[in-house]
Amino acid sequence: MEKRLIFLDIDGTLIEPGRMEPPASAVDAVRKARANGHKVFLCTGRNYKMTAPVLHYGFDGYVSSAGGYVVCGDQVIFDCPMEKAQSDGLRAILEANGVECTLEARDATFGGTQMMERLSAYQKSRPGSLNSELERWRQAFADGMLVRPLSEYQGQPIYKICYIAENAEALAPAKAAYGDQFVFCEQTTFSRGPGVINGELINRKFNKGEGIRRICDHLGMTLASVVAFGDSENDLEMTDVAGISYCMANGSDALKARCDRICPAVTEDGIARAFGELGLI
Repeated sequence: MEKRLIFLDIDGTLIEPGRMEPPASAVDAVRKARANGHKVFLCTGRNYKMTAPVLHYGFDGYVSSAGGYVVCGDQVIFDCPMEKAQSDGLRAILEANGVECTLEARDATFGGTQMMERLSAYQKSRPGSLNSELERWRQAFADGMLVRPLSEYQGQPIYKICYIAENAEALAPAKAAYGDQFVFCEQTTFSRGPGVINGELINRKFNKGEGIRRICDHLGMTLASVVAFGDSENDLEMTDVAGISYCMANGSDALKARCDRICPAVTEDGIARAFGELGLI
């Protein structure tokens, strides 16, 4: 059996948006695939702090912070936070233009109460309408332990900034000043109806696909051996580099158009069924 490197996005892929644990079928599939000699990694926009609760299900490493912090086994093979001048400058220009943001360090996430209030109001007025990334943020704020107040931020290195803007005009100054240094990865705020813009700022020095490439190089494996699963626009780079790419049935149309295959939704045992289709388990 050809040994595979399997990379799983978390929110909307391994775990249903708004929940904190994967379905039993996915956990069982990961364990069986590893027992068969395949290696399974997480590949997520989450920072280490938000990734850590999922690691106990058993993985061979992870690409976190959208590629900014990469671990294979117990070894950190890539660690690339923003320069302080970048994170300070981005925060200042976003806030000056009314854009709400969260700051993601490795071991903590800092966010304003206004973002929590906005997400809660959206969810209440349109139940089930938030995309997987915003649903993750709503749950993280509601948890009360995963997001700390912005007032507690004390200069820790920042890997990623997430934001919500009322319109494109509010983001224009930040894009003009930092568009050459950061990708403004944006997606539709709601699964139905009009909404605002939500996105994340990803350093052009890395992305999820480059994180996968770094693990392949570290293990002496080729990208052809990679199977990648995602659900949203921030998974485009990871599925693009994979030998076989899957988009979840609950995923975005943009990702579906770029992936090789579509598997059932996370709520319909999509991971387990795709693993079976590939002969991994």
